[in-house]
Amino acid sequence: MTQASANPASDLIVPEGSGGARLDHFLRDALHLSRSRLSRIFQAGGVTVDGRPAKKGQPVLPGQRVALASPPAPVAVEPNPAMPLRLLHLDADLIAVDKPAGIASHPLKPQERGTVANALVARFPECEQASKDPREGGLCHRLDIGTSGVLLAARSRAVWERVRTCFARQEVDKRYWALVTGPLPENGEIDLPLRHRPGRPDRVEPSAPGDPAARDARSSFQVLGRAGEYALVEVRIYTGVLHQVRAHLAALGCPVVGDPLYGGRDPSELGRFFLHARSIELAHPSQGSSLRVESPLPPELADFLRGKGLSPGPIPRSP
Repeated sequence: MTQASANPASDLIVPEGSGGARLDHFLRDALHLSRSRLSRIFQAGGVTVDGRPAKKGQPVLPGQRVALASPPAPVAVEPNPAMPLRLLHLDADLIAVDKPAGIASHPLKPQERGTVANALVARFPECEQASKDPREGGLCHRLDIGTSGVLLAARSRAVWERVRTCFARQEVDKRYWALVTGPLPENGEIDLPLRHRPGRPDRVEPSAPGDPAARDARSSFQVLGRAGEYALVEVRIYTGVLHQVRAHLAALGCPVVGDPLYGGRDPSELGRFFLHARSIELAHPSQGSSLRVESPLPPELADFLRGKGLSPGPIPRSP
C-alpha cells in the first residue's frame, strides 16, 4: 500500500491507494492510533481535511491534506492486528489469552509490535488504558519469553487494580507444568528468597539471609509423572519473582529441561525450555465466583513428553 506522506508529523497527504477510505480508518492505519485515542481526538475537534473540520466517517480523497491540531502523544503499545491471539476466556472484565513460547508479553520500547500486548490492544483498544504502565496493554502479570500458557488481562483500570491486589495478597492460584531432571521428591514447599545476580540482570539466584536486594519467593510442587530420569511436575507460585519457577527448581538440583541458563539440558532437542503456565484461578473481580482458566500443553511439549514415555493427556490436579 502507498504510504501517506507527512509534513509535519501530524499533517498527512492522502495517497492514491487510500482514496475512498473512511477518515478515521485512514488515520488509524497511517499513525497506528487506537480507536479510543482517535475517538478522543475527533471529539475534541482536532482533525481537519484541507483546513476544514472533519468527521471521522467521511471518505478521504487522494491529494487531500489531513491535519491533527497537535501531534498525538506517542503510543506505548502499537496495535498489531496481524499478531495472532488465541483467547481462552473473554467477558466484560477479563481476557485470558494463550501465549506461545518465543513471544514477549509486552513491549519494552514503543516501536515494538510483536508482543501479546500489541495483539491485545488491536482487538480490545480499552486495554491500552487499563494497566498502570501503558506498555502492558492491560496485562495483569507477565510470562518469560520462553514460557507458554495463560496470560490474564483486564479491560478497565478498576478491574486491573482489583486483580493486582489479588496477586499482592497471594489470592491467585497460578500453576505451571515443568519437565525436570534430577532427584526431585514427590512434593514439597520452596521458600527461598531470590535476587538478581550481580552483573546479570537476566538471571536470579538464591540470596543470603537478610540480603536487602532479595525478594521473597515461595512455591510448592507436586510430581505428576516420572519416566527414567525425567519428572513432570506441577508448580504453584504464591509470589511473582522473575524466573521464580526456573530458579527454585534449579536450587533443588532439578533444572527445567531445555533451560541452560539455570543448568538444564541443552534445548536443541526441544527448541525451547519445558515450562508452561498451565492454569490460573482467582475470584472474579465483579461476579465474585471463582474463575479458572486452563491452557493445554502446546503440541511440541506434548510430543516431547510422549517421546520420553510420559502422558501429555489429562492429569489429576494436585491439591
